[in-house]
Formats: sequence, C-alpha cells, structure tokens
Amino acid sequence: MEIKIRGEKLKITKAMSDYVEEKLGKLEKYLENSNEIHANVIVKVKGHQETIEITIPLKSFILRSEETQEDFYAAVDKTIDKLERQVRKNKTRLMSMNKHTKQNYDFNFESIEIEKDEKNTNKVVKRKNIEVKPMSEEEAILQMELLGHQFFMFKNSDTDKVSVIYKRKDDNYGVIESE
Repeated sequence: MEIKIRGEKLKITKAMSDYVEEKLGKLEKYLENSNEIHANVIVKVKGHQETIEITIPLKSFILRSEETQEDFYAAVDKTIDKLERQVRKNKTRLMSMNKHTKQNYDFNFESIEIEKDEKNTNKVVKRKNIEVKPMSEEEAILQMELLGHQFFMFKNSDTDKVSVIYKRKDDNYGVIESE
C-alpha cells in the first residue's frame, strides 16, 4: 500500500511516518492487490488536539476515518481501529454485493472476520419522496435548521443541480452536488 502522509501546521517526523505505516499495514490483509492501493493520511493540529484523517479510495468504495485525540499515537490507533471495524462490520454486505454483481471490490474476504454482533440487521426501514424545490444555499441552510435536520436536499437555483447541504462536525456546512 502506498501511503501519503501530510501534516497541516505540523512537520511529520520519521517516527510518526513509520508508526502510521506500521498500523496501516494491519489493513493490508483485508485488501486484494494492496500494492496498487493508495492511502492518504492528513495530520492536523488544533491547540493540544491532533486529528488524524485516513482516506483509502478503492475501486468502488472509499474507506475513511477521522479521530481527534491529545496524543498522536492514540489518534492513529483509534483511526485504524475504526477502519478495521468498518470492513469487518460490512463483510456480509460486501460479499453479497460481490456475489450479485460479479464485481471485485478490492477486499480479501477470507481474511475478514465477521463481527460477533453483526446480524445484517441494517436495512432500509423508511422511504420518503420529496419535492426538490429550487432555492439558494442560504435558504437551504435556513430550511435545514428550521427542520432540525443534519442535512437537506434541494435544487440549487444558482447551478440548477440537485444538491445536499449538511452540517459538519466543525459547525460549518458542506454541499454535495450531483453531476
């Protein structure tokens, strides 16, 4: 696995780089053709807190995890644990999709243990049809806040595209636009 590590407001030392590479090595057993996979690691510092963000783009999925701790090494450990848990938790669903579509999803299924509490109970329990109204991003934020939701779908009157606005962890907003 090729690992790209970059720091924001922080210089990445050899020890930090080696630690991240060693820990990410744990994930290689879950991935087929791991030598063709690239992992992007961003280390951010804000006050005494260090945030580790790991993104691993695969052919059909993106594995991503982020963790903030006061200790760099603890943050790396928690982030890797989250990624590993994501793969293990979704093994059954991934295998099922792999079987139905005959597509290779970059996972080595023999190496993934199923989580003990996984019963494949996550399913779609509600569907909702909405009228996507044209509005500006500001109007969409106001509507989302009035509804008390974390996201809101709307037709952006500036771009004429269906968009989703969402509340980020840092209390700012993000927009996802369709193509």
